[in-house]
Amino acid sequence: MSGHARLWQFDVPPDRQAEFERVYGATGRWAVLFRRAPGYRGTILLRDRSVPNRYVTIDRWRSEADFEAFRQRYATEYEALDAACEALTEREALLGIFDEDEA
Repeated sequence: MSGHARLWQFDVPPDRQAEFERVYGATGRWAVLFRRAPGYRGTILLRDRSVPNRYVTIDRWRSEADFEAFRQRYATEYEALDAACEALTEREALLGIFDEDEA
Protein backbone atom coordinates (compact mmCIF):
# COMPACT_ATOMS: atom_id res chain seq x y z
CA MET A 1 0.00 0.00 0.00
CA SER A 2 1.25 3.48 -0.75
CA GLY A 3 0.33 6.88 0.60
CA HIS A 4 0.68 10.57 0.07
CA ALA A 5 2.51 13.03 2.34
CA ARG A 6 2.99 16.79 2.36
CA LEU A 7 5.87 18.25 4.34
CA TRP A 8 5.90 21.85 5.53
CA GLN A 9 8.63 23.76 7.34
CA PHE A 10 7.75 26.55 9.76
CA ASP A 11 9.87 29.11 11.59
CA VAL A 12 8.00 30.08 14.74
CA PRO A 13 8.53 33.11 16.99
CA PRO A 14 9.92 31.83 20.32
CA ASP A 15 7.00 33.30 22.27
CA ARG A 16 4.48 31.45 20.06
CA GLN A 17 6.00 27.94 20.13
CA ALA A 18 3.65 26.42 22.71
CA GLU A 19 0.60 27.70 20.85
CA PHE A 20 2.02 26.58 17.52
CA GLU A 21 2.58 23.07 18.89
CA ARG A 22 -1.01 22.89 20.14
CA VAL A 23 -2.46 24.06 16.80
CA TYR A 24 -0.21 22.10 14.44
CA GLY A 25 0.28 18.91 16.45
CA ALA A 26 -1.37 15.53 15.94
CA THR A 27 -4.52 16.58 17.83
CA GLY A 28 -4.46 20.29 16.98
CA ARG A 29 -6.84 22.44 14.96
CA TRP A 30 -5.34 21.42 11.61
CA ALA A 31 -5.65 17.71 12.38
CA VAL A 32 -9.24 18.23 13.55
CA LEU A 33 -10.06 19.84 10.20
CA PHE A 34 -8.21 17.16 8.22
CA ARG A 35 -10.02 14.37 10.11
CA ARG A 36 -13.31 15.53 8.61
CA ALA A 37 -12.19 14.08 5.27
CA PRO A 38 -11.85 10.45 4.21
CA GLY A 39 -8.31 9.31 3.59
CA TYR A 40 -6.56 11.42 6.24
CA ARG A 41 -3.96 9.28 8.04
CA GLY A 42 -2.48 11.66 10.56
CA THR A 43 -0.08 14.49 11.18
CA ILE A 44 3.41 14.30 12.64
CA LEU A 45 4.97 17.44 14.15
CA LEU A 46 8.76 17.55 14.38
CA ARG A 47 10.90 20.17 16.15
CA ASP A 48 14.47 20.73 14.98
CA ARG A 49 17.03 19.91 17.69
CA SER A 50 19.58 22.43 16.46
CA VAL A 51 17.12 25.25 15.66
CA PRO A 52 14.41 25.00 18.34
CA ASN A 53 11.99 27.40 16.66
CA ARG A 54 12.02 25.45 13.37
CA TYR A 55 9.36 22.79 12.85
CA VAL A 56 8.33 20.35 10.14
CA THR A 57 4.86 18.89 9.76
CA ILE A 58 4.11 15.71 7.85
CA ASP A 59 0.48 15.44 6.81
CA ARG A 60 -0.30 11.91 5.67
CA TRP A 61 -3.12 10.91 3.34
CA ARG A 62 -4.18 7.65 1.74
CA SER A 63 -3.79 9.24 -1.70
CA GLU A 64 -3.27 12.56 -3.42
CA ALA A 65 -6.85 12.30 -4.68
CA ASP A 66 -8.06 12.16 -1.06
CA PHE A 67 -6.09 15.29 -0.22
CA GLU A 68 -7.35 17.13 -3.32
CA ALA A 69 -10.95 16.15 -2.51
CA PHE A 70 -10.45 17.50 1.01
CA ARG A 71 -9.03 20.80 -0.31
CA GLN A 72 -11.95 21.20 -2.66
CA ARG A 73 -14.66 20.35 -0.13
CA TYR A 74 -13.17 22.30 2.80
CA ALA A 75 -11.54 25.20 0.93
CA THR A 76 -13.33 27.88 2.95
CA GLU A 77 -12.48 26.30 6.31
CA TYR A 78 -8.88 25.68 5.20
CA GLU A 79 -8.34 29.29 4.16
CA ALA A 80 -9.96 30.62 7.35
CA LEU A 81 -7.75 28.46 9.58
CA ASP A 82 -4.66 29.35 7.55
CA ALA A 83 -5.42 33.06 8.03
CA ALA A 84 -6.10 32.57 11.76
CA CYS A 85 -2.72 30.85 12.18
CA GLU A 86 -0.67 33.41 10.27
CA ALA A 87 0.64 35.11 13.44
CA LEU A 88 2.04 31.80 14.72
CA THR A 89 4.75 31.66 12.07
CA GLU A 90 7.47 33.92 10.73
CA ARG A 91 7.97 31.78 7.66
CA GLU A 92 6.44 28.68 6.12
CA ALA A 93 7.52 26.69 3.11
CA LEU A 94 6.27 23.57 1.40
CA LEU A 95 9.25 21.20 1.48
CA GLY A 96 7.66 18.77 -0.91
CA ILE A 97 4.92 16.38 -1.85
CA PHE A 98 5.95 12.77 -1.35
CA ASP A 99 4.75 9.30 -2.20
CA GLU A 100 4.92 6.97 0.76
CA ASP A 101 5.98 3.39 0.17
CA GLU A 102 4.73 1.08 2.89
CA ALA A 103 5.98 -2.17 1.42
